[in-house]
Amino acid sequence: MVARDNGAIAKAVRAQRDAMDALFEQLRADGRDDPGVSRDPYGPGEQRGHATVTRFAAAMGLEIGHDAAANLYMTLPGRDRSAPVLVIGSHLDSVPHGGNYDGAAGVLAGLAVVGALQSLDLAPRCDIVVMGIRAEESVWFQVSYVGSRSSLGTLPDGALEARRVDTGRTLAEHIAECGGDPAALRDRKRHFDPARIAAYLELHIEQAPSLVEAGRPVAICTGIPGNFRYTDAWIEGDHEHVGLPRRFRRDAAMAGAAFAMALDGLWADYDARGIPMACTLGRFHTDPAAHGLTIVPGAFHFSLDVRAYDPGVLAELEAKVGAIVKRIEQERGVQFHLGPTARAAVGPVDPGVKAALETAAAAQGIRFLHIGSPASHDAAAFAAAGIPMGMIFVRNANGSHNPREAMTIDDFLDGTVVMAQWVAEEWT
Repeated sequence: MVARDNGAIAKAVRAQRDAMDALFEQLRADGRDDPGVSRDPYGPGEQRGHATVTRFAAAMGLEIGHDAAANLYMTLPGRDRSAPVLVIGSHLDSVPHGGNYDGAAGVLAGLAVVGALQSLDLAPRCDIVVMGIRAEESVWFQVSYVGSRSSLGTLPDGALEARRVDTGRTLAEHIAECGGDPAALRDRKRHFDPARIAAYLELHIEQAPSLVEAGRPVAICTGIPGNFRYTDAWIEGDHEHVGLPRRFRRDAAMAGAAFAMALDGLWADYDARGIPMACTLGRFHTDPAAHGLTIVPGAFHFSLDVRAYDPGVLAELEAKVGAIVKRIEQERGVQFHLGPTARAAVGPVDPGVKAALETAAAAQGIRFLHIGSPASHDAAAFAAAGIPMGMIFVRNANGSHNPREAMTIDDFLDGTVVMAQWVAEEWT
């Protein structure tokens, strides 16, 4: 490790302000779908975003590559090309009518770091790979980390048969249409051997207003939650006449309401004990084909995401949700059909990477917080494969997954300066 000129590093990053601002705006145009953007995974929006970033990286002179999942790799060659690589990455897709910065900020930060190294004539000791990851947003295919797990050969069984919620077509069909190779993914052919990745780093906008509240531009991540999900669950009761007395009813909607209140009570209990977790009922509705003003609902549909930062807590929560289901079934005479359970492992941050990022922020005089991510990120897939992982969060008002994301370019550059300082000190 060789000491670097901290002022020169910051200046080299901030010199790219106009280029990064223009690139963000082009990505906005690529996915514009008022209100907000829809860079749909393995669809036209994500395709345009990948093409935009590819053109930018090619103009920088980076090596361009793809894998069987159509992930994008933009590589700055290192002095020792046989050494394990440093990967800086994030995703370019969005939720429907989402914001412009969720995901994309991490890809652009990687390009800005590489641009700073190039302008300072700092040759990395190993390849630095900026990765544009496919299909992180699980709302489309109901599968987490499609691109990152595909690159590592850890895509779950059956994932390629998952159907996109709007097109009804399979993930395999969409991947093939975008130039990927589903057959290779079925054979578990991976682009990355985890032993060949020295570390993975991701920059992302914050998704709760912790930095806004604290008045700090960046945070160093302390961990990414794992989760279990029921993506297509429903409660079976009896459709009956509105006049039916309560003792005769098997009311699926009231069972759903009882389930929601029990989950909220469970969350409040963990909150009171200082154990971070969250549960979300993303879909929660009666059957539109049969419901009505004078009908007791006999079917109620929902999805559930439960997340926590500790594998033991996550297992405990799954058991408690199961106990809640059994109690409500007995009390209300209904039956829960939870369907298949999707899972994502807890993403532990590497202590060495975390400490080095803290040192980098201090060296640049950038004040930061420590926060646990409230959301899931591709970084967790790399951590689950045993790869040292770290994350930097950038201040963002109004949350994410909505058109009102409000990351400023100055805060983005502060986060990127921290990343560039770490890369310059540790990897050149």
